[in-house]
Amino acid sequence: MIVAVFLTAQPLNRLTAQGVLNQFSYENLRFSGIQLDAGLLGASELVGTTVGGVRVDYGRIAPRVRLLLGLSYFHSEFDQASRNRFERRLDSIVNPSKPDSINLGRISLSDVIGDIDFQLVFPQGHGITVYLGTGVSIHARNGSGAAINGTFVEDALDVITAGLNGTMGFEFNLSHAWRFTVDGRGVLSSGLKTVSLRTGIMYRLRGGREQGAGSRK
Repeated sequence: MIVAVFLTAQPLNRLTAQGVLNQFSYENLRFSGIQLDAGLLGASELVGTTVGGVRVDYGRIAPRVRLLLGLSYFHSEFDQASRNRFERRLDSIVNPSKPDSINLGRISLSDVIGDIDFQLVFPQGHGITVYLGTGVSIHARNGSGAAINGTFVEDALDVITAGLNGTMGFEFNLSHAWRFTVDGRGVLSSGLKTVSLRTGIMYRLRGGREQGAGSRK
């Protein structure tokens, strides 16, 4: 009896999984819109700063899942507490007999970020869409400072690394083509965690407006 139930359930499970997978398709992937955004960014060990970027809506990979490609940039400085910790570590290695003999001064860090996001959209009616997303990112970082240029410290800061993204936001229809966006984003990457809040303007191409969740008819 148990075997019969198991054999009956197996095809049903396969059919359910197959039905979910069948919703994903590359057929609707196409350049559907472009967005410019800017906002505030907070990061572990860095002074708060501004961030800006461009994002491309590349259409739906599933009925409620859209694919976005993004490129962002920010420039900031390490905060005083982080510099103090690093100076103490260097003191203990380079000159342990004379503590507090190293002063690195200001150290800057810039980050060019390329990301891929998958956003699950929830149309709310009246031209408003809520979305939740996750994705991956690539970070090209560059450290600089008068005291570290050309040293191993600069080499340690100049890295290319990967990260994980999480997003939550709102999209408001201004017209058939234009959208206003509010986007909260968290990024976890090697050596750095960031949180940003951005606003932006998106222009949807004619072919992508039908795909735009919450678009006016």
